[in-house]
Amino acid sequence: MRALLVLFIVLASLPFILRQPHIGVYMWSWLGYMNPHLLAWSTQPFAEIVAGATLIAMVFTKEPKKIPWTRESIVLLVFVIWMLITTIFADLPYWAWAKWDKVWKVQLFIFITLMFITDQKRLQILVWVIVLSLGFYGVKGGIFTIRTGGTALVLGPGGSFIGTRGEIGTALNMTIPLMRYLQLSTPIQWVKHGMAVAMGLTVFAVIGTSSRGAFLGLVVVAFLLFLKSRGKLLLIVMMAVLGYIAYNFVPEEWTSRMHTIETYEQDGSAMGRIEAWKYAISVANASPIVGGGFNITAGRRAAHSIYFQILGEHGYVGLALYLMLGLMTWRSASWVRRQAKRHEDLRWAGDLAAMLQVSLATFSIGGAFLSQAYFDLTYHFVAMVVILKVLTLKYLAGQESQQEAASAVRGIKLKRQDAGAFTPRLSK
Repeated sequence: MRALLVLFIVLASLPFILRQPHIGVYMWSWLGYMNPHLLAWSTQPFAEIVAGATLIAMVFTKEPKKIPWTRESIVLLVFVIWMLITTIFADLPYWAWAKWDKVWKVQLFIFITLMFITDQKRLQILVWVIVLSLGFYGVKGGIFTIRTGGTALVLGPGGSFIGTRGEIGTALNMTIPLMRYLQLSTPIQWVKHGMAVAMGLTVFAVIGTSSRGAFLGLVVVAFLLFLKSRGKLLLIVMMAVLGYIAYNFVPEEWTSRMHTIETYEQDGSAMGRIEAWKYAISVANASPIVGGGFNITAGRRAAHSIYFQILGEHGYVGLALYLMLGLMTWRSASWVRRQAKRHEDLRWAGDLAAMLQVSLATFSIGGAFLSQAYFDLTYHFVAMVVILKVLTLKYLAGQESQQEAASAVRGIKLKRQDAGAFTPRLSK
């Protein structure tokens, strides 16, 4: 029954996608983040169907098909090309090409997002799609954690980017700031209250993963939300209440596991990560330019870090590009926030840029312990920052044009007044 429902939704969306390609971005995001087909135990290629319809629509649409080439989108394109080069020289060609086949498809839709999410309304809808897709697991996982007393693990759908407890925990941490953005941006009271409840339940879902990396990410979320969000007083109250409830709720086993962060050298899992990082470094040192290629750790221990994963698979050049992309995205989000402080009409953009910074910072912490360097949500956030930057530039250009037009009108009036003042009057 679930599979039929997903099939019906996908097929029903196709006529709309063929007319408006940006709807394909929404459907692809829903399928990629919520993974409803996996919840329905279906192996149907729903994402491929949506992707095919979107590509067909791109051919026939009359909408402009222009990618905004900012420094971030250029570096991202160079990074994708570099991943292709490292795949050509990969140590394990079969596994590398198999991974490349997945990665380039994700990146293709990131650029399609840049092409067709071109205004505030479309961007707002994309935020809603992401929040509802991943927020489903936050609300569901939070209720599950409360119902089980925190004794059972919260996991994502198997076979997805969010299948393990660390992966779903990091994804939920990245979703909480977007929930906060929707809470700030909506004028509807029941939506504000609904987002507050969803944020609280998502916190419990993250706790229910029992992931130490996700717990550290949650601490980062709380700290940066306080620094970068408006309405700090209400936020402090919410955090205090949630913190008190969570502290008195979690079982002793959870507390003991979190305390192993302080004694990592005595924990086999943590030491295994360090060994994996050493292996990634050794691979990069053996081939510092191109690394070992995708899936160099196939058959061995996973990289357990986005940074060491990139380093081992794409060399020091790949790591430099990856870090450069993150730094540029952060700086552009900060620029949008500065402009928003000067223009009330851009307040929504400033709020979204700030919350995207919180999400990306959370990923940078949680991802340090996960092999999740190609998680599509991260690159979607990069694209959203680029879109915010472009929309902010358009707004500022429009403001300058209005000022120039107003100055020109004032100049014409002054000339007319001056001309009238010096026109001699003829006596009768």
